[in-house]
Amino acid sequence: MKERTENMSPDEKFNAIANLKEKLEENFVALGELLSEIKRSKLFRFKGYESFKDFVEAEYQLSGSLAGKLAQTFELFVEEMDIDDVSVKEIGFERLQLIKPFVQKANWNERDEWMKKASETPTNELRNEIKEIKKQEKAEDTDLKKVFIDQYLEKMTTWFNCSKAELNFKLALFFQDSDLDEVKKIVKDRQKAFELETQKEETP
Repeated sequence: MKERTENMSPDEKFNAIANLKEKLEENFVALGELLSEIKRSKLFRFKGYESFKDFVEAEYQLSGSLAGKLAQTFELFVEEMDIDDVSVKEIGFERLQLIKPFVQKANWNERDEWMKKASETPTNELRNEIKEIKKQEKAEDTDLKKVFIDQYLEKMTTWFNCSKAELNFKLALFFQDSDLDEVKKIVKDRQKAFELETQKEETP
């Protein structure tokens, strides 16, 4: 497909998307490839659109979210992992969406295990398994955050020699005139660092 799309004119690519979209489940690999290429090369500007989202929604009545998922599915499973089209199609778009968040952050051995699980497990069963995994991950994440919060509160109430309620008042005074955009940026960066460090500690 790669060689074929490279030799296609912009109009041929646009028409191909319209044709493939009619049977999305059968054609999601080819459709994902075309959408990925159009998004990366900004070919949508050829049609007069400023964004990929506006292009797919206006031209094909395809939500920007779904178009993005189709492109990402091709990029991850076919381009990055080098899995052949037939194997990817056999698993199917829906099951690939279920495992994609886990595959994206997994090492290569774990990726193989996820692909095997997706190919052998019925969709409903896979969905239920993933629901349980997410529930467990959320519980573990909450526990780690709770430990961090408890340590912080102990440190701050000791430092100010006050109760938790009084500490909230003091923090309100501190943040009253703060640049909230800057605070938000700092919090976002530190949360990312916290989560990365946590993942590192959990990796055997």
